[in-house]
Amino acid sequence: MQETITTPLITNDTVVFGLLALCLGFIFYTSSIKTGFWGKFYGIVPAVLMCYLLPAILSSSGVISDDSSDLYFVASRYLLPAALVLMTLSIDLKAISNLGSKALIMFLTGSAGIIIGGPIAILIVSIFSPETVGGNDFDATWRGLSTIAGSWIGGGANQAAMLEIFQYNPEKYGGMVLIDIVVANVWMAIILLGAGKSQRIDAWLQSDTTAIERLKIKVTAFSERITRVPTLKDYMMMLFFAFTAVGIAHFFGDYLSALLKETFTSVSDKKSFLSFLGSAFFWMVVLATGIGIALSFTKAKNYEGAGASKIGGMFIYILVATIGMKMDLGKVLENPGLIAVGFIWISIHAGLLILVAKLIKAPYFFLAVGSQANVGGAASAPVVAAEFHPSLTSVGVLLAVLGYVVGTGGALLCAYLMEVASGLN
Repeated sequence: MQETITTPLITNDTVVFGLLALCLGFIFYTSSIKTGFWGKFYGIVPAVLMCYLLPAILSSSGVISDDSSDLYFVASRYLLPAALVLMTLSIDLKAISNLGSKALIMFLTGSAGIIIGGPIAILIVSIFSPETVGGNDFDATWRGLSTIAGSWIGGGANQAAMLEIFQYNPEKYGGMVLIDIVVANVWMAIILLGAGKSQRIDAWLQSDTTAIERLKIKVTAFSERITRVPTLKDYMMMLFFAFTAVGIAHFFGDYLSALLKETFTSVSDKKSFLSFLGSAFFWMVVLATGIGIALSFTKAKNYEGAGASKIGGMFIYILVATIGMKMDLGKVLENPGLIAVGFIWISIHAGLLILVAKLIKAPYFFLAVGSQANVGGAASAPVVAAEFHPSLTSVGVLLAVLGYVVGTGGALLCAYLMEVASGLN
């Protein structure tokens, strides 16, 4: 009986992909209508948010399900690295370095917000619902929350490391994954809503966006100068660059991951600070980004004029739709106590980011991408960055890679603080 309830209406991935393509086509078509209902609708709700929401509605209503689909795996392992190559093909490293230190400060602030937010959330919830954040031994809630800290500071590899280190009850682990997905996606939705009002937010923050605007103008001018009507050869060359790089990234990513785990016990030990170096996904992202940056020093960067970043953007939106499949809106209130912990936690993260952005007059772009480089990682940070301008995608990628580096250490500190907070109940 349980199987009947959990099995979605459509399990054939070819059909599911067709539905996701239908959603994306509908959103992009309607968002291009600037008058009437759709003009007003997309003036409030960003198109990229709808690219998450429509698949989430299909998933929540039982039509499709991420649990019975491999589409996210394909999108994250094939299309994401291809997009990273195509979107960093025309990167201007000098212009990005001119953005200054505020991007890094906001990223580290985001990490700090996650580290202190967990224990504070436990203390707050323990006031009115001590049983929610209680538990003993391997059922202790703080152990489960440590896996969320790993995910929100680094990513999947860091999350797995926390599960290994603190040995949280596997039967209850699914509940923590649910909190991770629900809260992270709601927060991303808020960030994307803010992206559409970034000028007003920047005015309130009194931020200096000169360097960002200069980068946008420089990249746009370069793109306009080399823009041409693409030929079949152009598309085949972009296919060559993107997916040859994907193959290289996977080959050497798997090799480096295995080699480092065999050679260094500090990498193979999931309890180590360096365990992220054993993640093949980490190396895949790093290598794909590195290849894209290397190509930017060659004539290959001129393929931006044939639409390289636009094709990369298309891949990213397919990834966005598969991430939306993970969101089951019907489960949001399944465990209200723990969901409350998650929202208090992310609110502290958000509050600290806003405070520091106001103090150092950082642009909203740095706040948004600094947050998503932590909470969303390589799958989400480029999406948010591109929502501001395609030329800024690489900033999100570079910060997301940094997130993997600090993820395990930051999550360990957060977990120990949550253990202390739990002991004060």
